[in-house]
Amino acid sequence: MKKILNNIDDVIVEELQGMQKAYNNLIKVNYDPIFVTRANNTDKVALVSGGGSGHEPLHAGFVGYGMLDAACPGAIFTSPTPDQMEEATKQLNNKKGVVFLVKNYTGDVMNFQMAEDLCKAEGIDVRSIVIDDDVSVKDSLYTTGRRGVGATVFFEKICGASAERGDSIDKVLEYANFCKENARSMGMALTSCTVPAVGKPTFDISDEEIEMGIGIHGEPGRERIKIITSAKIAETMMEAICSDIPYKNGDDVICMVNGMGATPLMELYTLYNDVAKIAEKKGLKIVRNLVGNYVTSIDMAGASISLMKVNDDIIKLWDYPVHTAALRWGM
Repeated sequence: MKKILNNIDDVIVEELQGMQKAYNNLIKVNYDPIFVTRANNTDKVALVSGGGSGHEPLHAGFVGYGMLDAACPGAIFTSPTPDQMEEATKQLNNKKGVVFLVKNYTGDVMNFQMAEDLCKAEGIDVRSIVIDDDVSVKDSLYTTGRRGVGATVFFEKICGASAERGDSIDKVLEYANFCKENARSMGMALTSCTVPAVGKPTFDISDEEIEMGIGIHGEPGRERIKIITSAKIAETMMEAICSDIPYKNGDDVICMVNGMGATPLMELYTLYNDVAKIAEKKGLKIVRNLVGNYVTSIDMAGASISLMKVNDDIIKLWDYPVHTAALRWGM
């Protein structure tokens, strides 16, 4: 294992210290318990998300104007604890309500639910939405039901814009449910990732193989196949995604081609080119896009594709100004 770090036990704290120094105009970090909030308080519906570390820039990189109000990072690939979400929520509470955006992993769902119950007992209006956009597998090692993966970025951006412009908590949840109904994702891996505390790859895969349908923790996908071209990878994943809702001729979509941490932009742009060709053949109009590392799996080589059907209202929310460490436009 070769990584840039000091003490393995301090990796999350030192990462957050670095983020705070780099973006002290955007965020502040609480260390006991650990959570990241905006540098300035807001008077609106608050959005809180979180999950295990190792997926950067998710979630702390999306704390800021137009997206999240707080992110609660757990240890690497480990759910945050209820006290993290409870304390963040209490700090953010301004009587306008708090929305938890929760990826569908058993530990995340359980701990966010416990935090929600604790906050409600203190009179705070907290609502939750569970993100389950992965079309790869119905159940996995970490979930009951589909996993929450790349489309988490869509939820945080759309709901964040809705809250930022002053919408009610009910309206923010309406947009969250729109994302839940209209966004789908699938990922693939060329290599495993290496958790620093473990010191070796999570799974073994030969140079001639790829894993189709992986989750963001390196958990197995739907099949392992011999390596294929970018065009074939795009075809396989787009077919699985587009047949799920299904997407149809004439739909406007937002498309994200996301790197899993170790994939060069050269390869991500190549994959996006193939995805765009397939979208055109299917009559899908990509009206907005992202290409880059947004939901990673430490140092895994691979990529995911996320699509979300949109309308004019959703596009306005996507275009709404955002200013975070990892996403910014319109400011």
